[in-house]
Amino acid sequence: MSAEPTERPRAVIAAVQLPDVDDGGFASSIAELRRLASTLGLEVVGTVTQRRGKLASGKVLGDGKLVELATWTGGTGVVEGYQKPGTKKKESDSDAEADEEKDSDEDSDGEADEDREADEEEEEKEKGQGKGKGKGDEGVKKSSASVVLVDHDLSPTQQRNLEKATGAEVFDRTQVILGIFHRHARTREARLQVEIARLGYEAPRLRESGGGGDRVRGGVGGKGAGESALELDRRRIRDRIAELRRELAQIESGGKTRRQRRGDARTIAVVGYTNAGKSSLMRALTGSDVYIADKLFATLDTTVRVLDGRVKPPILLSDTVGFIKKLPHDLVASFRSTLEEAAEADLLLHVVDASDAAFRDHMAVTHEVLGEVGADAPTLVVLNKGDRLDPTARAELAMSFPDAIIMSAKDTADVAVLRERLIEHFAGTSITAELVVPWARHKLIHELHTRCRVVDEQHDEHGTRVTVRAPSQIVDELRALLAS
Repeated sequence: MSAEPTERPRAVIAAVQLPDVDDGGFASSIAELRRLASTLGLEVVGTVTQRRGKLASGKVLGDGKLVELATWTGGTGVVEGYQKPGTKKKESDSDAEADEEKDSDEDSDGEADEDREADEEEEEKEKGQGKGKGKGDEGVKKSSASVVLVDHDLSPTQQRNLEKATGAEVFDRTQVILGIFHRHARTREARLQVEIARLGYEAPRLRESGGGGDRVRGGVGGKGAGESALELDRRRIRDRIAELRRELAQIESGGKTRRQRRGDARTIAVVGYTNAGKSSLMRALTGSDVYIADKLFATLDTTVRVLDGRVKPPILLSDTVGFIKKLPHDLVASFRSTLEEAAEADLLLHVVDASDAAFRDHMAVTHEVLGEVGADAPTLVVLNKGDRLDPTARAELAMSFPDAIIMSAKDTADVAVLRERLIEHFAGTSITAELVVPWARHKLIHELHTRCRVVDEQHDEHGTRVTVRAPSQIVDELRALLAS
């Protein structure tokens, strides 16, 4: 008896289009957040967008849009206790409200008056503007979402205020990505890396517990204020991060040892935007059982396989974690050891989903992250998923990227062409040559069949004449072996 499928939590997306973001980039960012939400197990039922000069101080959206967002979650749309920066505070306000105002003032970096004027101006525009109305799936009732996803990084105050106004859980983009990494981490190293990044994200978002008061008295003889509950929790997080980093350093030392044991092996690092088809391409090139899935960040662990063993030393192919726009810096720092595969590679295989309208932005993001980790090896661009392109689009890509390979990881002929190109990069262009193997050295025939493609083979009184096709380096090595 099969269990009934569990209903996925419903979410609504909130996003602000800033002046430096065009319509195409804005739509692409929202579509990407939808895919992130789906990977995290959420069902997106609506979208609330707004065009503003800057994020509203303390609450991201203007008052009108905040009320509209709250209709999806059943909230009030009002931040109780929140006061716009620059407005006079009533004497009857509570201490909690004063704390919120203080937090908001700190987040605004001393620009209270400018924020107030910008908020009022944006709200006036909003009243007479149809742009940015909420969009939802047909047949889905409002007040049905329990999660709000914001396509921006939020300060602790902004996140708190949005939760008060909507009555729902609020996740910013970084928190969504961290959640996906936590789900997909399989090895101990990946789990440690994700945990360090998660704790670093949560530390500034800790809130004082209702109990309050001092937990530990300080000073000689027990005198002094001691630590509050909040301070104690933050210290515990710092201690835990230090412990995780020590454990991760031990694992990383093992990874460095493994890389040293590879000796002079040539390495190719497969890099690119998440879900560009890197793992699928690696499986096709090496015939290995690399895990693949149509999900964002399906691969978090480095996988190394032999691309070609005929070349001495062999050519190795390593998969790496995918990149994404606005990738949290804590994650880049935590996964630095994993990304060292790219930094130490002899060749970077940059895989791009050519069927994605925003693939140029994806390429820019990949170059930016590779620059952060110091990966400056020669790069071969692979425009993947070419089977989804029409002939006109393929022709335009060929003109724009003359040195790239347009292919599909599902096409065996395309994969064979790429594989030959990679081998030729290290072993030289493939040539056709005739080699004579004397009868006394006939055991080398097996070596020829293993390392070359035998085109013709004839026998005479002197031995065997073998016509082979192979990279020039392999042919030179075999000639030297026969001459010895």
